[in-house]
Amino acid sequence: MVDIREVPETDIDRALELAYLVFHDRPEKEGREKHHALLTRCRRTGAYDGDVLVGFMAAHDFRLSVPGTDLSCPGLTFVSVAPTHRRRGVLTGLMAEMLDHAAATGSPIAALWASEAAIYGRFGFGSATTGVTVEIDSTRPLVLRVDPDPRPLRLVDPDAALAEIGPFHEAARAVRAGRPSRSPERWREEWLCEQAEEDEELSPPRIIVLGDPDEPIAGYVVYRTKAEDDSGPVRAPGLVRVDELEAETPAVAAALWECLTALDLTGKVSAWGRPVDDPLLHFAADRDQVRVTAQFPALWLRLVDVGAALTARSWAAPVELVLEVHDVRLPANAGRFRLKAGPGGAAYEHADTGPDLALDVRELAACYLGGTRAVELVAAGLVREHTPGAAAALDAALAAGNGLLPHTADEF
Repeated sequence: MVDIREVPETDIDRALELAYLVFHDRPEKEGREKHHALLTRCRRTGAYDGDVLVGFMAAHDFRLSVPGTDLSCPGLTFVSVAPTHRRRGVLTGLMAEMLDHAAATGSPIAALWASEAAIYGRFGFGSATTGVTVEIDSTRPLVLRVDPDPRPLRLVDPDAALAEIGPFHEAARAVRAGRPSRSPERWREEWLCEQAEEDEELSPPRIIVLGDPDEPIAGYVVYRTKAEDDSGPVRAPGLVRVDELEAETPAVAAALWECLTALDLTGKVSAWGRPVDDPLLHFAADRDQVRVTAQFPALWLRLVDVGAALTARSWAAPVELVLEVHDVRLPANAGRFRLKAGPGGAAYEHADTGPDLALDVRELAACYLGGTRAVELVAAGLVREHTPGAAAALDAALAAGNGLLPHTADEF
Protein backbone atom coordinates (compact mmCIF):
# COMPACT_ATOMS: atom_id res chain seq x y z
CA MET A 1 0.00 0.00 0.00
CA VAL A 2 1.54 3.31 -1.09
CA ASP A 3 1.13 6.61 0.69
CA ILE A 4 0.14 9.62 -1.44
CA ARG A 5 1.55 12.84 0.00
CA GLU A 6 3.27 16.12 -0.82
CA VAL A 7 6.87 15.87 -2.03
CA PRO A 8 9.14 18.26 -0.09
CA GLU A 9 11.85 20.28 -1.82
CA THR A 10 14.43 17.98 -0.27
CA ASP A 11 13.03 15.13 -2.42
CA ILE A 12 13.03 16.98 -5.76
CA ASP A 13 16.25 15.27 -6.88
CA ARG A 14 14.69 11.90 -6.07
CA ALA A 15 11.65 12.86 -8.13
CA LEU A 16 13.86 13.84 -11.06
CA GLU A 17 15.76 10.56 -10.88
CA LEU A 18 12.44 8.71 -11.05
CA ALA A 19 11.30 10.79 -14.03
CA TYR A 20 14.60 10.25 -15.86
CA LEU A 21 14.30 6.51 -15.23
CA VAL A 22 10.76 6.38 -16.59
CA PHE A 23 11.40 8.60 -19.64
CA HIS A 24 14.82 7.06 -20.41
CA ASP A 25 16.50 10.43 -20.10
CA ARG A 26 19.82 11.63 -18.75
CA PRO A 27 20.12 15.42 -18.96
CA GLU A 28 23.41 17.22 -18.48
CA LYS A 29 24.01 19.32 -15.38
CA GLU A 30 22.39 22.43 -16.88
CA GLY A 31 19.24 20.52 -17.81
CA ARG A 32 18.95 19.00 -14.33
CA GLU A 33 19.31 22.41 -12.73
CA LYS A 34 16.60 23.79 -14.99
CA HIS A 35 14.23 20.93 -14.10
CA HIS A 36 15.00 21.33 -10.41
CA ALA A 37 14.20 25.05 -10.52
CA LEU A 38 10.97 24.34 -12.39
CA LEU A 39 9.79 21.82 -9.79
CA THR A 40 10.40 24.25 -6.94
CA ARG A 41 7.59 26.36 -8.48
CA CYS A 42 5.20 23.45 -9.00
CA ARG A 43 2.84 21.66 -6.67
CA ARG A 44 4.42 18.24 -6.12
CA THR A 45 2.65 14.99 -5.22
CA GLY A 46 4.37 11.69 -4.62
CA ALA A 47 3.57 8.05 -3.98
CA TYR A 48 5.80 6.56 -1.30
CA ASP A 49 6.33 2.88 -0.59
CA GLY A 50 7.79 3.26 2.88
CA ASP A 51 10.54 5.82 2.35
CA VAL A 52 10.94 5.06 -1.37
CA LEU A 53 9.43 7.46 -3.91
CA VAL A 54 7.73 5.22 -6.49
CA GLY A 55 5.38 7.70 -8.17
CA PHE A 56 5.42 11.41 -8.87
CA MET A 57 3.28 14.13 -10.40
CA ALA A 58 3.80 17.88 -10.53
CA ALA A 59 1.36 20.64 -11.44
CA HIS A 60 2.13 24.05 -12.90
CA ASP A 61 0.03 26.92 -11.59
CA PHE A 62 -1.48 27.95 -14.93
CA ARG A 63 -4.46 29.86 -16.15
CA LEU A 64 -5.90 28.60 -19.45
CA SER A 65 -7.69 30.73 -22.02
CA VAL A 66 -11.20 29.48 -22.78
CA PRO A 67 -13.82 31.26 -24.90
CA GLY A 68 -14.61 34.55 -23.21
CA THR A 69 -12.27 34.26 -20.21
CA ASP A 70 -9.45 32.28 -18.67
CA LEU A 71 -9.66 29.77 -15.84
CA SER A 72 -7.39 28.38 -13.16
CA CYS A 73 -5.98 25.18 -14.65
CA PRO A 74 -3.24 23.03 -13.11
CA GLY A 75 -0.91 21.79 -15.85
CA LEU A 76 0.29 18.28 -15.04
CA THR A 77 3.88 17.35 -15.76
CA PHE A 78 6.64 14.87 -14.81
CA VAL A 79 4.05 12.11 -14.33
CA SER A 80 6.13 9.06 -13.42
CA VAL A 81 5.58 5.61 -11.91
CA ALA A 82 8.50 3.31 -11.11
CA PRO A 83 8.62 0.18 -13.29
CA THR A 84 8.49 -1.92 -10.11
CA HIS A 85 5.11 -0.43 -9.14
CA ARG A 86 3.12 -0.37 -12.37
CA ARG A 87 -0.47 -1.64 -12.35
CA ARG A 88 -0.71 -1.21 -8.58
CA GLY A 89 -2.92 1.88 -8.53
CA VAL A 90 -0.10 4.39 -8.12
CA LEU A 91 -1.13 6.63 -11.02
CA THR A 92 -4.76 6.34 -9.99
CA GLY A 93 -3.88 7.53 -6.49
CA LEU A 94 -1.79 10.43 -7.75
CA MET A 95 -4.51 11.52 -10.19
CA ALA A 96 -7.25 11.27 -7.56
CA GLU A 97 -5.30 13.51 -5.20
CA MET A 98 -4.66 16.03 -7.96
CA LEU A 99 -8.30 16.16 -9.04
CA ASP A 100 -9.48 16.48 -5.44
CA HIS A 101 -7.06 19.36 -4.84
CA ALA A 102 -8.10 21.11 -8.05
CA ALA A 103 -11.76 20.89 -7.05
CA ALA A 104 -11.04 22.08 -3.52
CA THR A 105 -9.07 25.10 -4.73
CA GLY A 106 -11.57 26.23 -7.37
CA SER A 107 -9.89 24.99 -10.55
CA PRO A 108 -12.74 23.74 -12.78
CA ILE A 109 -10.36 22.27 -15.37
CA ALA A 110 -6.95 20.57 -15.55
CA ALA A 111 -4.68 19.89 -18.50
CA LEU A 112 -1.65 17.92 -19.67
CA TRP A 113 0.33 16.83 -22.71
CA ALA A 114 0.18 13.06 -23.03
CA SER A 115 3.37 11.11 -23.64
CA GLU A 116 1.16 8.06 -24.15
CA ALA A 117 -2.30 8.94 -25.44
CA ALA A 118 -3.83 5.64 -24.34
CA ILE A 119 -3.33 6.38 -20.64
CA TYR A 120 -5.25 9.53 -19.81
CA GLY A 121 -8.66 8.96 -21.35
CA ARG A 122 -9.51 6.62 -18.51
CA PHE A 123 -8.98 9.52 -16.11
CA GLY A 124 -11.45 11.72 -18.00
CA PHE A 125 -9.00 13.69 -20.15
CA GLY A 126 -10.01 14.41 -23.74
CA SER A 127 -7.89 15.67 -26.61
CA ALA A 128 -9.05 19.28 -26.85
CA THR A 129 -6.60 20.89 -29.31
CA THR A 130 -4.74 19.76 -32.40
CA GLY A 131 -1.38 20.90 -33.74
CA VAL A 132 0.31 20.55 -37.11
CA THR A 133 3.90 20.68 -38.30
CA VAL A 134 4.44 22.93 -41.31
CA GLU A 135 7.51 22.77 -43.52
CA ILE A 136 8.44 25.36 -46.15
CA ASP A 137 10.91 24.81 -48.98
CA SER A 138 12.88 28.04 -48.71
CA THR A 139 15.33 27.30 -51.52
CA ARG A 140 13.06 29.57 -53.58
CA PRO A 141 11.14 32.72 -52.65
CA LEU A 142 7.87 32.27 -50.78
CA VAL A 143 5.01 33.36 -53.02
CA LEU A 144 2.06 34.85 -51.16
CA ARG A 145 -1.50 35.72 -52.10
CA VAL A 146 -1.62 38.66 -49.67
CA ASP A 147 0.63 41.70 -49.46
CA PRO A 148 3.00 41.60 -46.49
CA ASP A 149 2.69 44.40 -43.94
CA PRO A 150 5.18 47.08 -45.06
CA ARG A 151 6.13 48.27 -41.59
CA PRO A 152 9.72 47.64 -40.47
CA LEU A 153 11.08 44.42 -39.03
CA ARG A 154 13.77 44.50 -36.36
CA LEU A 155 15.79 42.04 -34.33
CA VAL A 156 15.37 42.19 -30.56
CA ASP A 157 17.93 40.97 -28.05
CA PRO A 158 16.50 37.91 -26.21
CA ASP A 159 17.46 39.46 -22.87
CA ALA A 160 15.27 42.47 -23.62
CA ALA A 161 12.57 40.79 -25.71
CA LEU A 162 10.13 39.86 -22.98
CA ALA A 163 9.06 43.46 -22.36
CA GLU A 164 7.77 43.64 -25.94
CA ILE A 165 6.63 40.15 -26.84
CA GLY A 166 5.24 39.18 -23.41
CA PRO A 167 2.30 41.61 -23.49
CA PHE A 168 1.60 40.78 -27.13
CA HIS A 169 1.48 37.06 -26.30
CA GLU A 170 -0.88 37.71 -23.40
CA ALA A 171 -3.23 39.65 -25.69
CA ALA A 172 -3.07 36.87 -28.29
CA ARG A 173 -3.87 34.31 -25.60
CA ALA A 174 -7.19 36.03 -24.98
CA VAL A 175 -8.10 35.75 -28.67
CA ARG A 176 -7.57 31.99 -29.06
CA ALA A 177 -8.69 29.37 -26.52
CA GLY A 178 -6.46 26.63 -25.15
CA ARG A 179 -3.41 28.69 -24.26
CA PRO A 180 -1.77 28.55 -20.81
CA SER A 181 -0.36 31.62 -19.11
CA ARG A 182 3.42 32.09 -19.02
CA SER A 183 5.38 33.37 -16.06
CA PRO A 184 8.60 35.35 -16.64
CA GLU A 185 10.50 32.27 -15.45
CA ARG A 186 8.79 30.08 -18.04
CA TRP A 187 9.58 32.58 -20.78
CA ARG A 188 13.25 32.63 -19.82
CA GLU A 189 13.69 28.91 -19.22
CA GLU A 190 11.59 27.50 -22.06
CA TRP A 191 11.17 30.01 -24.88
CA LEU A 192 14.14 32.35 -24.57
CA CYS A 193 16.79 30.08 -23.09
CA GLU A 194 20.25 30.23 -24.65
CA GLN A 195 20.52 26.53 -25.48
CA ALA A 196 17.76 24.37 -26.94
CA GLU A 197 17.64 21.39 -24.62
CA GLU A 198 16.72 18.88 -27.33
CA ASP A 199 19.35 19.87 -29.95
CA GLU A 200 22.68 21.48 -29.07
CA GLU A 201 23.35 22.28 -32.74
CA LEU A 202 20.53 24.83 -32.82
CA SER A 203 21.43 28.49 -32.40
CA PRO A 204 20.29 30.62 -29.47
CA PRO A 205 16.80 32.08 -29.94
CA ARG A 206 16.41 34.92 -32.41
CA ILE A 207 13.48 37.30 -32.08
CA ILE A 208 12.14 39.48 -34.86
CA VAL A 209 9.29 41.91 -34.22
CA LEU A 210 7.24 43.94 -36.68
CA GLY A 211 6.07 47.50 -36.09
CA ASP A 212 7.10 51.10 -36.23
CA PRO A 213 9.61 52.18 -33.58
CA ASP A 214 8.02 53.66 -30.45
CA GLU A 215 4.72 51.91 -31.31
CA PRO A 216 3.36 48.64 -29.87
CA ILE A 217 4.50 45.70 -31.97
CA ALA A 218 2.08 44.05 -34.41
CA GLY A 219 3.67 40.62 -34.30
CA TYR A 220 6.80 38.63 -33.56
CA VAL A 221 8.59 35.40 -34.28
CA VAL A 222 10.95 33.36 -32.08
CA TYR A 223 13.17 31.05 -34.10
CA ARG A 224 16.48 29.17 -34.06
CA THR A 225 18.75 28.12 -36.91
CA LYS A 226 21.02 25.22 -37.73
CA ALA A 227 23.80 25.25 -40.32
CA GLU A 228 23.62 22.95 -43.32
CA ASP A 229 25.13 19.49 -42.92
CA ASP A 230 26.97 18.00 -45.89
CA SER A 231 28.74 15.25 -43.96
CA GLY A 232 26.28 12.53 -44.94
CA PRO A 233 25.30 11.00 -48.28
CA VAL A 234 22.50 13.56 -48.62
CA ARG A 235 23.13 17.21 -47.83
CA ALA A 236 20.78 18.64 -45.18
CA PRO A 237 20.09 22.31 -45.97
CA GLY A 238 20.38 25.01 -43.34
CA LEU A 239 17.30 24.96 -41.10
CA VAL A 240 15.11 27.66 -39.62
CA ARG A 241 13.11 26.24 -36.72
CA VAL A 242 10.14 28.41 -35.81
CA ASP A 243 9.28 28.12 -32.12
CA GLU A 244 6.49 30.70 -32.11
CA LEU A 245 4.96 33.19 -34.53
CA GLU A 246 2.22 35.60 -33.46
CA ALA A 247 0.62 38.22 -35.67
CA GLU A 248 -2.35 40.53 -35.28
CA THR A 249 -3.25 40.37 -39.02
CA PRO A 250 -2.59 38.05 -41.98
CA ALA A 251 -0.44 40.78 -43.54
CA VAL A 252 1.81 40.84 -40.45
CA ALA A 253 2.09 37.05 -40.53
CA ALA A 254 2.94 37.21 -44.24
CA ALA A 255 5.78 39.66 -43.56
CA LEU A 256 7.23 37.43 -40.83
CA TRP A 257 7.02 34.24 -42.91
CA GLU A 258 8.55 36.03 -45.89
CA CYS A 259 11.46 37.17 -43.72
CA LEU A 260 12.08 33.67 -42.35
CA THR A 261 12.13 32.04 -45.77
CA ALA A 262 14.62 34.63 -47.06
CA LEU A 263 17.31 33.98 -44.44
CA ASP A 264 20.67 33.34 -46.08
CA LEU A 265 22.30 29.89 -46.03
CA THR A 266 19.07 28.08 -45.19
CA GLY A 267 16.82 25.89 -47.31
CA LYS A 268 14.02 24.74 -45.02
CA VAL A 269 11.71 26.37 -42.50
CA SER A 270 10.10 23.99 -40.00
CA ALA A 271 7.33 25.08 -37.64
CA TRP A 272 6.11 22.52 -35.14
CA GLY A 273 2.85 22.98 -33.27
CA ARG A 274 1.07 25.42 -35.57
CA PRO A 275 -2.73 25.73 -35.43
CA VAL A 276 -4.78 23.68 -37.87
CA ASP A 277 -6.33 26.90 -39.15
CA ASP A 278 -3.03 28.75 -39.58
CA PRO A 279 -3.64 31.53 -42.16
CA LEU A 280 -0.32 30.61 -43.83
CA LEU A 281 -1.97 27.47 -45.20
CA HIS A 282 -4.42 29.66 -47.11
CA PHE A 283 -2.36 32.65 -48.21
CA ALA A 284 0.65 30.62 -49.42
CA ALA A 285 0.33 30.56 -53.21
CA ASP A 286 2.02 27.16 -53.65
CA ARG A 287 0.94 24.41 -51.27
CA ASP A 288 3.64 22.16 -52.68
CA GLN A 289 6.11 24.62 -51.18
CA VAL A 290 4.23 24.91 -47.85
CA ARG A 291 3.29 21.46 -46.59
CA VAL A 292 1.69 20.01 -43.49
CA THR A 293 3.93 17.08 -42.59
CA ALA A 294 2.28 15.97 -39.32
CA GLN A 295 -0.93 16.42 -37.34
CA PHE A 296 -1.25 15.41 -33.71
CA PRO A 297 -3.34 15.76 -30.52
CA ALA A 298 -1.88 18.50 -28.35
CA LEU A 299 -3.53 19.71 -25.12
CA TRP A 300 -5.56 17.15 -23.17
CA LEU A 301 -8.25 18.67 -20.97
CA ARG A 302 -10.14 17.41 -17.91
CA LEU A 303 -13.37 18.99 -16.64
CA VAL A 304 -12.96 18.87 -12.87
CA ASP A 305 -16.23 20.70 -12.19
CA VAL A 306 -18.42 20.38 -15.29
CA GLY A 307 -21.01 22.91 -14.16
CA ALA A 308 -18.45 25.57 -13.22
CA ALA A 309 -16.52 25.05 -16.46
CA LEU A 310 -19.60 25.30 -18.68
CA THR A 311 -21.06 28.35 -16.98
CA ALA A 312 -17.73 30.24 -16.89
CA ARG A 313 -17.09 30.31 -20.65
CA SER A 314 -18.89 32.32 -23.32
CA TRP A 315 -21.27 30.81 -25.86
CA ALA A 316 -21.52 31.62 -29.55
CA ALA A 317 -25.17 30.60 -30.06
CA PRO A 318 -28.21 29.75 -27.92
CA VAL A 319 -28.61 26.14 -26.90
CA GLU A 320 -30.83 24.21 -24.50
CA LEU A 321 -30.11 20.53 -24.02
CA VAL A 322 -30.27 17.83 -21.38
CA LEU A 323 -26.88 16.17 -21.08
CA GLU A 324 -26.40 12.75 -19.49
CA VAL A 325 -22.80 12.88 -18.28
CA HIS A 326 -20.83 9.86 -17.13
CA ASP A 327 -17.83 10.36 -14.83
CA VAL A 328 -16.55 7.39 -12.85
CA ARG A 329 -13.69 9.37 -11.27
CA LEU A 330 -15.67 12.40 -10.04
CA PRO A 331 -19.24 11.26 -9.30
CA ALA A 332 -20.44 14.83 -8.60
CA ASN A 333 -20.19 15.47 -12.34
CA ALA A 334 -22.33 12.46 -13.25
CA GLY A 335 -26.04 12.62 -13.92
CA ARG A 336 -28.56 14.41 -16.10
CA PHE A 337 -28.25 18.16 -16.35
CA ARG A 338 -30.05 20.83 -18.32
CA LEU A 339 -27.67 23.16 -20.08
CA LYS A 340 -29.24 26.45 -21.11
CA ALA A 341 -26.67 28.78 -22.64
CA GLY A 342 -26.23 31.59 -25.10
CA PRO A 343 -24.45 34.89 -25.64
CA GLY A 344 -25.97 36.19 -22.40
CA GLY A 345 -24.56 33.45 -20.17
CA ALA A 346 -25.28 29.89 -19.10
CA ALA A 347 -27.10 27.83 -16.49
CA TYR A 348 -26.46 24.18 -15.67
CA GLU A 349 -28.88 22.37 -13.36
CA HIS A 350 -30.04 18.86 -12.56
CA ALA A 351 -32.77 17.60 -14.88
CA ASP A 352 -35.37 14.89 -14.46
CA THR A 353 -36.27 14.50 -18.14
CA GLY A 354 -34.71 12.27 -20.78
CA PRO A 355 -31.35 13.24 -22.26
CA ASP A 356 -30.74 14.84 -25.62
CA LEU A 357 -27.10 13.71 -25.57
CA ALA A 358 -25.35 11.04 -23.49
CA LEU A 359 -21.57 11.24 -23.22
CA ASP A 360 -18.59 10.56 -21.02
CA VAL A 361 -16.86 13.50 -19.36
CA ARG A 362 -13.85 12.69 -21.58
CA GLU A 363 -15.83 13.52 -24.73
CA LEU A 364 -17.32 16.65 -23.14
CA ALA A 365 -13.79 17.81 -22.29
CA ALA A 366 -12.67 17.24 -25.89
CA CYS A 367 -15.54 19.43 -27.13
CA TYR A 368 -15.30 22.10 -24.42
CA LEU A 369 -12.95 24.52 -26.21
CA GLY A 370 -14.65 24.01 -29.57
CA GLY A 371 -11.80 22.05 -31.11
CA THR A 372 -13.60 18.71 -31.35
CA ARG A 373 -17.09 18.48 -32.83
CA ALA A 374 -19.75 16.48 -31.03
CA VAL A 375 -21.24 15.43 -34.37
CA GLU A 376 -17.98 13.63 -35.18
CA LEU A 377 -18.06 11.84 -31.83
CA VAL A 378 -21.65 10.78 -32.53
CA ALA A 379 -20.52 9.40 -35.89
CA ALA A 380 -17.68 7.58 -34.10
CA GLY A 381 -20.10 5.95 -31.65
CA LEU A 382 -18.64 7.76 -28.64
CA VAL A 383 -21.58 10.10 -28.00
CA ARG A 384 -25.21 8.97 -28.13
CA GLU A 385 -27.64 11.42 -29.68
CA HIS A 386 -31.18 10.87 -28.39
CA THR A 387 -32.59 14.02 -30.03
CA PRO A 388 -31.69 14.56 -33.70
CA GLY A 389 -29.69 17.74 -34.17
CA ALA A 390 -28.63 17.97 -30.53
CA ALA A 391 -24.94 17.44 -31.29
CA ALA A 392 -24.92 20.06 -34.04
CA ALA A 393 -26.64 22.54 -31.72
CA LEU A 394 -24.01 21.94 -29.03
CA ASP A 395 -21.21 22.39 -31.57
CA ALA A 396 -22.62 25.72 -32.76
CA ALA A 397 -22.85 27.00 -29.20
CA LEU A 398 -19.38 25.81 -28.16
CA ALA A 399 -17.59 27.38 -31.12
CA ALA A 400 -15.45 30.44 -30.46
CA GLY A 401 -17.23 33.63 -31.46
CA ASN A 402 -14.29 34.69 -33.64
CA GLY A 403 -14.19 31.35 -35.46
CA LEU A 404 -10.65 30.47 -34.36
CA LEU A 405 -9.93 26.91 -33.33
CA PRO A 406 -8.33 26.34 -29.91
CA HIS A 407 -4.59 25.89 -30.06
CA THR A 408 -1.41 25.82 -27.99
CA ALA A 409 2.21 24.98 -28.60
CA ASP A 410 3.08 25.20 -24.87
CA GLU A 411 4.29 21.75 -23.86
CA PHE A 412 4.68 21.17 -20.14
